[in-house]
Amino acid sequence: MTDAYDFHAGESPLLVSVPHDGRLIPPQMAEQMTAAGLSLPDTDWHVARLYEFARDLGASMIVARYSRYVVDLNRPADDTALYPGQLATGLCPRQTFDGRDLYVTQTEVDTESRVERFWRPYHERIRETLDELRRRHGRALLWDAHSIASRVPSLFDGELPVLNLGTFDGRSCDPAIAAAVLRVAEKSPYECVQDGRFKGGYITRHYGDPANGVQAMQLELAQRAYMDEQTRDYDELKASHLADTLRALLDGFTIRP
Repeated sequence: MTDAYDFHAGESPLLVSVPHDGRLIPPQMAEQMTAAGLSLPDTDWHVARLYEFARDLGASMIVARYSRYVVDLNRPADDTALYPGQLATGLCPRQTFDGRDLYVTQTEVDTESRVERFWRPYHERIRETLDELRRRHGRALLWDAHSIASRVPSLFDGELPVLNLGTFDGRSCDPAIAAAVLRVAEKSPYECVQDGRFKGGYITRHYGDPANGVQAMQLELAQRAYMDEQTRDYDELKASHLADTLRALLDGFTIRP
């Protein structure tokens, strides 16, 4: 039994993964953290809430309970760089995106134990679920759900488009499916890009295997589309409008190529 995530089993071939909305910090770790770290500024705020509708569509959902500052579930366990030459906060980060220290002192981080307790259970459940979905439906669809502040100068220039679709440059998803999702995004009220700054992290890249019936896409949302980025408050009206687009995107994702 693990407390690393919450899981909901659905009836459709779709699994929605939410790896960065977790906000728990183990007490011993919290005692060593700065005020900046404890405020969890780089959380994918309210993403699990935003995607609650997916359960009504029959999707399974896995939602991390612990913060990305404990361990980043969207990075490989060996911490290999996903975007060579660009800023990487690491598997077990020591700084926020804007360069503030997470720890009061240069604390030793037991990466191995964090991987075993938090990272591995999340990924084992993803693998088990995708295998079961493929057995049951003949295919499995993995949608990796993220969000980020609209402006993060250390990671990208200017203001991020609202919809940032990632297919690992076409390797994690069948081109016909990727094209269908992009068409929906282009017809939506929001700015969109595919395989731009965010091409999909470890989850998309590792599990996406179109040749063997597993399609994977990442969606990185700019947070201004559904919340107040200053107060972190969820905006019900904005979120409702965005959810309409998210439903349409998931419909496009579930087509058969």
